[in-house]
Amino acid sequence: MEDVVTHENWKVCFSELAPGLVLFARQFVRTGADAEDIVQDAFVRFWRKEHSIENRGLLYATVRSVALDLLRRDTRRARREANAALEMEHTTEPHFDFDDGSQRELAAAVDCLPVEQREVLVMKIWNELTFAEIGEALGISQNTAASRYRYALAALKKNFVAHE
Repeated sequence: MEDVVTHENWKVCFSELAPGLVLFARQFVRTGADAEDIVQDAFVRFWRKEHSIENRGLLYATVRSVALDLLRRDTRRARREANAALEMEHTTEPHFDFDDGSQRELAAAVDCLPVEQREVLVMKIWNELTFAEIGEALGISQNTAASRYRYALAALKKNFVAHE
C-alpha cells in the first residue's frame, strides 16, 4: 500500500512542478517539445535514483544536467554531420574524357543498365574486384555477380550494335 502512496506523491509532484521545470528547461533548448522531453527524462532519472521528492533543488539540477547532455549530444551530432558534408565535398567524381561520341554513348549506355548490373560492372571493370569480392560486398553469390556482369556486357554490346 505504501508504494501506491509513494507513486501518487510522485504524480502530484510531477503535476505541480512540471510547468516550472519545463519553463526552466526551455532556456536551454529551442522547442517546447524538447523542454518537455528533458523534464520527463529528468523525472525518470530522479525517480530511479530514489531521491526524495522534497529535494527540489536536486530535481532542478537534474533537469539542467539532462538539458546540457542533450545540447552536447546535439553539438557532437552537428559536428559529425558537418565533417561528413566536408568529406563529401572533397570526394572526387570519376572523370571520363569524352573526346569522341563513342565514349559518351558508352557512359549513357552504362547509366541505362539496371542498378544491379551497373554496380557489378563498375566494381569489376573500374575497381578490378573479383566476383567473390563483389559477391561479398553486395551480399550475393559470386555466381550471381558473374551473371549480372555477363548480362551487363550483353546489354552494352546490344546497345552499341544497334547504334552502329
